[in-house]
Amino acid sequence: MKIICIGRNYAKHAKELNNPLPKEPVFFFKPDTALLPKKQPFFIPNFSDDIHYEAEIVVRINRVGKNIQKKFAHKYYDEIGLGIDFTARDIQQSCKEKGLPWEKAKAFDGSAPVGQSFIPISEVKDLNNVNFKLLINGEQRQVGNTSDMVFSIDTIIEYISQFVTLKIGDLIFTGTPEGVGPVKINDHLEGFIENKKVLDLKIK
Repeated sequence: MKIICIGRNYAKHAKELNNPLPKEPVFFFKPDTALLPKKQPFFIPNFSDDIHYEAEIVVRINRVGKNIQKKFAHKYYDEIGLGIDFTARDIQQSCKEKGLPWEKAKAFDGSAPVGQSFIPISEVKDLNNVNFKLLINGEQRQVGNTSDMVFSIDTIIEYISQFVTLKIGDLIFTGTPEGVGPVKINDHLEGFIENKKVLDLKIK
């Protein structure tokens, strides 16, 4: 399986990082080693002093597809979850300044924890109007709604599948809203889709 991440998919988040709004989806990959085994904490790596959280709606692909038309995209997934795109912001900034790829700031081991449970699409009233939020130590840090996405889930699937064949079990991280920031040891992250808690993560 592979992890495909969409960047700059919420206008206010792009603005908070001083990034221009893309005219087409921007995507990058994380390896399967970026997943955290369930119930395992996230350990801050020793190569960064500035690890940021980015809470995102995650789509899990349930059938193989290539060159998928947007009108058929909904047939390729049947559940959504919540994940954290951990980013070594200091390394990312250094790479950007040098004009270098910044995979090592995004794709390191454990950088893509996914919530303990996924929600069937059949239980979602409107996929383009889903609320989600991230709490850290009980304090609300990020609040998002899929209606604020620059590119919808189905648009993302259509675009990605032009270039990359989607396979069963692939995860698509659909972008993060504004409010990203650093984590520190002993932080407790809790993620919700609507009012259902789907992610619980300790930082070590």
